[in-house]
Amino acid sequence: MYKTILRLALLSMVAILVLSACGGAGGSKVASIGKSPTFGMVLVGAKNDHGWSQAHYDAGLYVEQKITGSKMLYVENVYSGSPVLTGTTTSQIAEQLVAQGAKLIIFNSDDMKDEATKFAQDHPDVPVIMASGDQVWQDGQAYTAIPNMVNIMGRMEYGKMMAGCAAALTSQTGKIGYLGPLINAETRRLVSSAYLGAKYCWQQAGKDPAALQFKVTWIGFWFYIPGFSSDPTQVADDFFNSGYDVVISGIDTTEAMTEAKRLSDAGQAVWSIPYDYKGACDAAPEICLGVPYFNWGPAYVKTIQSAIDGKFTSNFQWNLPDWTDINNPDTSAVGFVKGPALSTENSATLDTFIAALAGGLNLWKGPINLQDGTVYLADGVAATDQQIWYLPQLLQGMEGQSVSQ
Repeated sequence: MYKTILRLALLSMVAILVLSACGGAGGSKVASIGKSPTFGMVLVGAKNDHGWSQAHYDAGLYVEQKITGSKMLYVENVYSGSPVLTGTTTSQIAEQLVAQGAKLIIFNSDDMKDEATKFAQDHPDVPVIMASGDQVWQDGQAYTAIPNMVNIMGRMEYGKMMAGCAAALTSQTGKIGYLGPLINAETRRLVSSAYLGAKYCWQQAGKDPAALQFKVTWIGFWFYIPGFSSDPTQVADDFFNSGYDVVISGIDTTEAMTEAKRLSDAGQAVWSIPYDYKGACDAAPEICLGVPYFNWGPAYVKTIQSAIDGKFTSNFQWNLPDWTDINNPDTSAVGFVKGPALSTENSATLDTFIAALAGGLNLWKGPINLQDGTVYLADGVAATDQQIWYLPQLLQGMEGQSVSQ
């Protein structure tokens, strides 16, 4: 009996030492995926949506360029209720990619969060990248130890501040609309960042803060699904026909651009700012003030290379712009391309604002109240990453829903 107890104790000590050597369960490594890996990408939208999914698809092409012999497999339009998911699930779609040879899987949407977690836990030998998620952020509210998962997100808060600034500098009515997707912590913090940028640049221009109106209308999903979400074309029209002369888009597609161009062609002074994709302004350059965009390529290359080298470890990435060159395709996670409709004067002012952000200007600093008047940040207090990531409401001064009804 005593020999059995001693043997179990020794085995426990060995297990503890092994875990310690690997950095604990959350820090363990998966095996190398080989020097010329095939990787799979599960896209929530279309690969050519001129928005979120195209930015990820193009990042996959970037990986193929930078990692010799690598190959991307992908499935597009994978969202809840999609015909693609008839008779299957998102995690099973990922399993199909593995069956086709994928050694690493990328899930590109918050809509896939639970399914990405399920797949990673069911396939501990397959490295998983979950874009926009927070499952493995050890300081996050949703933390789960998933040794084979990496979360990647860009600090788009800065890009949205730039968008808000460009909108405020251009608006002739002081009424800025925001075409929002669904309501969650991510979308609240991004639209609120756009508001903070607009408010700052509006006041820096010497305009009355009370004269600035900033309203968000949510459509209910990342893009239009007939019968499920509101029609973004109609929402954009409602803005433009109500005196809102700049509409910032927070959805994955470019309906606000299309409507702004139509009305501009008819003689109305309106502008739009798309989202997600570097080339989005190309759809209607004459009314485009610029586009804040994600550049997923560098982080994907770095993370996939770590899996090639056998050094893939679970971690959370919330990546900054490269402040020395926010549009550097090899270094910056977030960028802003100015649109042809942004005036020369306003372009120069926006440059000054971007330089201030690069120099440490923090718009997430009190005094700031939540929409219901609750103190969010006292005077002089800077928000923590947690407070920004998990913003519970819109901010005071903004019009629109803070939570789903």
